[in-house]
Amino acid sequence: MINIKKFNFLGGRIIKTGIAVFLTALICQSIGWPYMLAVITAIVTIEPTAADSIKKAFIRFPASAIGAAFAMLYTFLLGVTPLTYMLVAVSTIISCSKLRLHAGTLVATLTGVAMLTIVHDHYFISFLIRLATTSIGLLTSSLVNIIVLPPNYTPIITRKIQNLSKQMSSVLQQRGSELSQVHACHKQTKLQFQQLSAEIEKIETLCEYQRKEWKFHHFTRTAMRKFHYEYKKLSLMRQLVYYIGNLIYLPAHQLQSARHQVIWDTFTSFHNVLQNEQYKSSFQHQTLILTLKQRFWAHKQEENRVDQPFSTETTMLYELLAIHHLLEELHRIHLLKERYNLNNSPVSLSS
Repeated sequence: MINIKKFNFLGGRIIKTGIAVFLTALICQSIGWPYMLAVITAIVTIEPTAADSIKKAFIRFPASAIGAAFAMLYTFLLGVTPLTYMLVAVSTIISCSKLRLHAGTLVATLTGVAMLTIVHDHYFISFLIRLATTSIGLLTSSLVNIIVLPPNYTPIITRKIQNLSKQMSSVLQQRGSELSQVHACHKQTKLQFQQLSAEIEKIETLCEYQRKEWKFHHFTRTAMRKFHYEYKKLSLMRQLVYYIGNLIYLPAHQLQSARHQVIWDTFTSFHNVLQNEQYKSSFQHQTLILTLKQRFWAHKQEENRVDQPFSTETTMLYELLAIHHLLEELHRIHLLKERYNLNNSPVSLSS
């Protein structure tokens, strides 16, 4: 049987872009105005959130006016030549940069160079018409972005956090193997750790998108509560990455055989907890943590007695106990989501 998901390539932004282009061209055609510049504007104006579309529209409009003005000026002075294209593009980019219209640089440059081949006389009238068509593209795409298929990023955030947990479990297990074998951190382990930080930044961006959507669309209380819990999980994940990073850069240290086994068993247990979507720990895990706590306080008292800084082993124990505490918090959040029946409930806009 053919997997239908292979052909599911039409995302929300693609559909909205198509609708915005169609409506923009239809409006310009009904008025009798050229619609190439309007269509170009509509294509590049669709943003991840409605708030971004509206905010950047106020930047792209004056930027487009600058591009159109340079096109009129250089066409009048030099005609349509390769030099004209270069001057329009460079002048538009420099002007947008100086005026801090960075979000409108692309639209302005495209507007300027596209106008060169369609304007030969009546420069001021052509300038006003092109500015009006650009406004139609901006307004249409912004309205489409607000009304059509409002995005809901919470399911994506949930899925990415689950994947992030599994990636963390792999990094922890790999680093645990290196520490237990008294090996320095491998290059591949460091690369995987850096990918964790990058993934958290991506999820943080999606969370920011979701907050912006709340300004234009009403979500149910259940949806907002679910997002709130997912964001708390992300905050804990960020702290987990911090403590994992401390373990990544911890120097290799030879342990006694019994201690070596407990450390390795703890890393393995962390791996199992992070692989579990409930973040539930076993009785054996709690026993390991109790052993780590006893050793940590014994080391700390000994080091305080002789006035020494934390040893490598004490530091390792501290990081492991901190990771355990964060995993307990993740499990507590899962239980709260279960209480409100949020773990399997769909997230939707309110009516």
